[in-house]
Amino acid sequence: MALSTARVATPNGRRYMTQLCKHWAHKFEVVYDETQGLVPFATGRRCRMAADDRGLTLTLELEEGGEMERMQDVVIDHLKRFAFREDLGEVVWTPAG
Repeated sequence: MALSTARVATPNGRRYMTQLCKHWAHKFEVVYDETQGLVPFATGRRCRMAADDRGLTLTLELEEGGEMERMQDVVIDHLKRFAFREDLGEVVWTPAG
């Protein structure tokens, strides 16, 4: 399993996480609460989110060969749609694990 993590500094991390989870809940069996969320995009593809007062941490977990760069772009594109009033700057993904 390949892992990639990004930290987005924003005081609105909880709100954005909730919006992302609600958005994807129309297609996937999303689980979330006030501080964390899990979006199971497909078998072997999921996004974990953790939010606090200072930001949002995104962790993509994909099976090897799971198009990590494309999934990173999808997640950040959706996040930036919800955060259109705020400049989140460049989001940097870091391989983890």
